[in-house]
Amino acid sequence: MAGKNNALQKPVNLSSDLENVVGKGPMTRAQVTSKVWEYIKGNNLQDSQDKRMINPDAKLGAVIGTAQISMFKMTAAVSKHLT
Repeated sequence: MAGKNNALQKPVNLSSDLENVVGKGPMTRAQVTSKVWEYIKGNNLQDSQDKRMINPDAKLGAVIGTAQISMFKMTAAVSKHLT
């Protein structure tokens, strides 16, 4: 259990595409997730019919792909941009 918590607290480096969305890294995975959601909500990118689905704009699309994506798959797509 402790290992999982530490992984969320450990600062990670972000790809430049991800930094365009959430700001300059490094930051923790928890901060990245929070900032991605801020971006999604601030730009009204949740599907109006199904809030679990995200409709990426060009900036977010550079990170997670341009097709509509579920919020569960989005987390995995974002993590590919963390080192």
